[in-house]
Amino acid sequence: MGRRFIILVILSLLLICVAPLTPHSAADDPPVVSTATPEGRLAVFDDVWETIQQRYYDPTHNGIDWQAKRNAFRPAAAKANNAYELYDVMRQMIASLKDAHTRVYSPDEKFDWWNPRYVTVGLTIREIEGTAVVVQVESGSAAARTDIRPGDAIASVDGVPVAEFISTRLANFGSQVDSPRRYRTIASIFDGQPGTSVKIGWTTRDGRSKSATLPRYWTQRHLGFSTQRKDKVAILRIDAFTQSVALEFSKSLPDVLDGAHSIVLDLRYNGGGDAEAMADVASLFLDDGINLGKFADRSGASFELETYSKRLWRVPQVARIKLPLVVLTSESTSSAAEIMVAALQMKGRARVIGAGTCGCVLAIRNRHPLPDGGILDVSEFDYRTAAGLRLEGVGIKPDKTITLRRSDIYSRRDPALEIAKHVLNGR
Repeated sequence: MGRRFIILVILSLLLICVAPLTPHSAADDPPVVSTATPEGRLAVFDDVWETIQQRYYDPTHNGIDWQAKRNAFRPAAAKANNAYELYDVMRQMIASLKDAHTRVYSPDEKFDWWNPRYVTVGLTIREIEGTAVVVQVESGSAAARTDIRPGDAIASVDGVPVAEFISTRLANFGSQVDSPRRYRTIASIFDGQPGTSVKIGWTTRDGRSKSATLPRYWTQRHLGFSTQRKDKVAILRIDAFTQSVALEFSKSLPDVLDGAHSIVLDLRYNGGGDAEAMADVASLFLDDGINLGKFADRSGASFELETYSKRLWRVPQVARIKLPLVVLTSESTSSAAEIMVAALQMKGRARVIGAGTCGCVLAIRNRHPLPDGGILDVSEFDYRTAAGLRLEGVGIKPDKTITLRRSDIYSRRDPALEIAKHVLNGR
């Protein structure tokens, strides 16, 4: 088995995946069935169920009666009116695993790990102070032409009070809902079929109630990195780990770090990526031969990651970085990013500041093509740190936890970054 794996989580709601660097795509195989017929829909459904049954990393399926799930959802799959409804049924079945890595994509989604494409209404939502709050409005979107602003609280979705709407969504996952599932559910409250619309009610900063109907549409996110300087603190933000990002990031460091006395590594928006690329970046901050943890499948087959600075042979001028380091994390910090944070924290190389991470660290061997041209990702590997700790469903607790408030968003404050700079400046 190859040593190059991808561990990636995709926004809009951070969906985590792992696969070979050049995964087999359903686009490589022409569809052999049509979901326009009940027989075709059941062929796709059965392929999804059986593949998970045979390949899932945990033969107990996280304690779920997987046969019972087949019996419960198969009739609904046969009765689906179109491909969108069929895939919605399969996603509901898969959701019972409480595993953000195992995911199914319809042929129309044309999923690209490095330039993730997803349906949105132009708003990014997260839970702040116990309610769903707008944290970003996409420039040029219909939402941007309304009065909704970052910091405003969502009050209703299609006329349903938002608390009730979220509770109904969460009820599909049973009585025990973990924090990552709640986070993803709130982030996806506007999910739906592209071309449709949703009526949103919200409350402004001064308590006024407003509403608007917004269209759902496809958008795409381009993953990369950015750098800036605040006094003598270098702020490095990495959105994902890819071979090209690791290389360009490493090339930029000599200039970015010239004259800097410390570093803030911002991984709050990092959903993972190529595990080897992550190891390359980790090798910039850690000694060679540091164990970054182990992946193992249901049969016991396993592989380990470790730092090795010579992998960055194409950037010979980059030496190991010894400047003081703070890492910023959030609920969006996922997968390969969590592996890196865990290693830096365990080795005492960095202080971790922000919110607890996603707890989404499983791995996919390869992408499974479905008979209608769709794609199924199945978690085939579990992960444990070098100390034997399992991060899935647990995540990483920061050394200093920061709670974001609506007032911070309205005033455009970044309290985690502010505290990181205070820590690095010895205050």
